[in-house]
Amino acid sequence: MPLVQGEGSPLNNPKAVKRRAKTKAISKALNRALIEVAKETGARSMEKAYRNAWYCQNVIKTADNRMYAPLCKNRSCTYCCGVRKAELINKYFPVIRQWEQVYFLTLTTPSVAAADIKATYKKMHQLFRLINAKLRKRAQRGTAEKVMGVRTLECNFNPAARTYNPHFHLLVYGEEATKLIRTEWMEAWKPTYLSPDAQVFKKIRKTERDLVEVIKYGAKIFTEPGKNKAEKKRRRGESVIYARALHNIYTAMKGERLFDRFGFNLPFDTPKRQSKLREVDKVEIWRHNSYYKDWLHPEHESTLTGYIPTFEEDLFIESRIDTTRA
Repeated sequence: MPLVQGEGSPLNNPKAVKRRAKTKAISKALNRALIEVAKETGARSMEKAYRNAWYCQNVIKTADNRMYAPLCKNRSCTYCCGVRKAELINKYFPVIRQWEQVYFLTLTTPSVAAADIKATYKKMHQLFRLINAKLRKRAQRGTAEKVMGVRTLECNFNPAARTYNPHFHLLVYGEEATKLIRTEWMEAWKPTYLSPDAQVFKKIRKTERDLVEVIKYGAKIFTEPGKNKAEKKRRRGESVIYARALHNIYTAMKGERLFDRFGFNLPFDTPKRQSKLREVDKVEIWRHNSYYKDWLHPEHESTLTGYIPTFEEDLFIESRIDTTRA
């Protein structure tokens, strides 16, 4: 009897399976561009990672109204990033939703050139560890509240200035702790000036939505053209993927921890599910087709999801990937 691995995903949710096809189409176009950039720059290990992401989900097996495909788990794979995001939300949301007050905090750094991204990451991690240790000692002495939360490392690209903005997004328990972290962060960067307005913090109510905002997994793939927020908002439909800039970000992120918690432990660690092989009665095999942007059956050539890109989606996937600017 044929075998499949893992639990698979249901086929009876049309919106979900079409969204998977759209995600795959974007990921394939993105990683095709990243492969070319990596080849040009001689980054062999990154080229290999991008190729693995390009091949991810290329072949899907279906059985018992479910779809099965192995994950590449590369950071440039938009589908695997989505899976990783869902896993983190399922793991941390039950804890964070019990906190009485939750604040969203952004900690920025000065904009840097591509060559300085990695060093900035190192400095950010070092400074945050020092700040966390300092505030933890205050809490032990009883002079401040306990500081706890989660944080992610992210980096955006500014196509107008051709600079990069590494920053942290955090969810923090309590207003006092949030303000302390914010103050200590700005002090730690002196004499470099950090704008207080950029170190945004706000109380949140919809914790799950903001946890999704925090867990962006490292890089903003889509960038709106424009020099300011008003112009970017007006031109939101003209988003561009800057592949060369993303390559710089992904290269600098290699080996870096992108998501972490501080000040608390999970009540228990859920054991990872074993991806076991199991027998099924019948398996259908589908291969992704770049022209249709869907998976085709090799025999009757029907599509798996029925995804048909809109004109805007098709235009974006085919032509809005910039490989020149970084």
